[in-house]
Amino acid sequence: MCSITALLNRTPDTPQDRSLVLQSSLCQRHRGPDWSGIIEHDGAIIAHERLAIVDVLSGAQPMLDVERGTILAVNGEIYNHKELRSSDKTAGYPFQSGSDCEVILALHRSMGRELVHELSGMYAFVLYDPENDHWMIARDPIGIIPLYYGTDEGGRLWVASEMKALTTLCDDVRLFPPGHVWAKGEDAPTRFYDREWMQGALPETPYKPEELRDALTESVRKHLMGDVPYGLLISGGLDSSVIAAIAMRHAARRVDDEGNSEAWWPRVHSFSIGLEGSPDLAAAEEVAEAIGTVHHGLHFTIQEGIDALSEVIRHIETYDVTTIRASTPMFLMARKIKAMGIKMVLSGEGADELFGGYLYFHMAPDAQEFHEETVRKVLGLHQFDCARANKSMMAWGIEARVPFLDREFIDYAMTLDPAEKMGGAGRIEKAVIRKAFEGYVPDAILNRQKEQFSDGVGYGWIDGLRDHADAHVTDEEMERAAVRFPLHPPATKEGYFYRRIFEEHFPSAAAAATVPGGKSVACSTEKALEWDARLKNNIDPSGRAVGGIHNDAYTTD
Repeated sequence: MCSITALLNRTPDTPQDRSLVLQSSLCQRHRGPDWSGIIEHDGAIIAHERLAIVDVLSGAQPMLDVERGTILAVNGEIYNHKELRSSDKTAGYPFQSGSDCEVILALHRSMGRELVHELSGMYAFVLYDPENDHWMIARDPIGIIPLYYGTDEGGRLWVASEMKALTTLCDDVRLFPPGHVWAKGEDAPTRFYDREWMQGALPETPYKPEELRDALTESVRKHLMGDVPYGLLISGGLDSSVIAAIAMRHAARRVDDEGNSEAWWPRVHSFSIGLEGSPDLAAAEEVAEAIGTVHHGLHFTIQEGIDALSEVIRHIETYDVTTIRASTPMFLMARKIKAMGIKMVLSGEGADELFGGYLYFHMAPDAQEFHEETVRKVLGLHQFDCARANKSMMAWGIEARVPFLDREFIDYAMTLDPAEKMGGAGRIEKAVIRKAFEGYVPDAILNRQKEQFSDGVGYGWIDGLRDHADAHVTDEEMERAAVRFPLHPPATKEGYFYRRIFEEHFPSAAAAATVPGGKSVACSTEKALEWDARLKNNIDPSGRAVGGIHNDAYTTD
């Protein structure tokens, strides 16, 4: 994974443009500490900061189609690149490297903007054809990889992986929407990832445990692609534990050559983090012992987390309460993982959205409402869990991969009959995953109730954050919160405290507008508030605060 910076529609060009692009790119060097590259043309300048994962020696970017001069900068991974290299769609292209991303240049020759339909992976890219002064930009279907854009005073278009690279250059910084592509001459990005499950119709595919197991196993296998040491994040919950258990069943052989050779790094390390005595640390240790990883249970203190808040908010680029609560221990963990030489990790984000794993889903009145809420959650992931996993890890140059959010697995999971996914009436959430992976992890983990990451690292963490905010935000400030912050005014002192820090780093109204308002993703969306009065009255997004569900979700009347 890496960072990209692009200046497009460069008319007229000015002598300082190259310096501006380099300065913008430098703001993102934490994402790509291994190498830097830049290519300049009259119509565009594209820069890249590289984190080398695949084809470490020859995959530097920006990449160049040596015959046609087309330039490409990519942040991400294309997991089906080998299949694409051998397909008719890339026939005749003179590949210059073993990089997974070079297939985008090859596909562009034969397919133009339609190439996005062929890509299976996580990515954001900018492509520029100097011969025709034509560009295109695209972002993966769910938005695993971040991407922002804006225009400067001269009306020129800027694109970057993180907002911080654009805020001094553009007044109108915006999120580039997931699953969209944009080409020069078009007014705005247009959606390319469009599925029936998004449209509200009730899916009817019957649940078969072996099919779910096979689909997720294939996704994990693809995500092990790479030429560098990797690790596994194990929170001790169901999702990350299942991902880790599957990965360990494929860890002995190299995925990149279809398992024909032994793994370059046969000992796989796993990581968890929490306060002393946290439930996650104990559960993660049990999982690691069962699946055979070299495990590292890392500790942090409440004060260490509080001390890191400003830096976390600068990196994550949000003031969302739940995201910051969860990002902080992940950010601290990433620094220690980096010190061990790990460059890529697998994580369990996405399962709760795909399968209705948050505890408030127990309140869903029927399968239709349940499905519609999962759709809202999946399509909102790019502003919450995806941003947290990507940016908190990339703050230290570590790539986070999320197999649950593989395009093919998403399309499978979201077409399952939602009645099969529903919990309640004594049934545990995500029962379909638990049944499919019986025997993969210890029964105590397989049947462990949902804990949000910010809860599981230790309940004292959230309490400590609240206490700290209470001491630094006055009642008078809260009374005037809507005056100071008219857009998405904070409802709690903790929210106010984070908003104030965010404003210090990103003072523009445009920056504040990139963060969604309303209920936190960890609790519910606005539509789901109608399910139960307990949701309407709850202003804290912690899972254990949702109407007592944390304690009695499985009891029957």
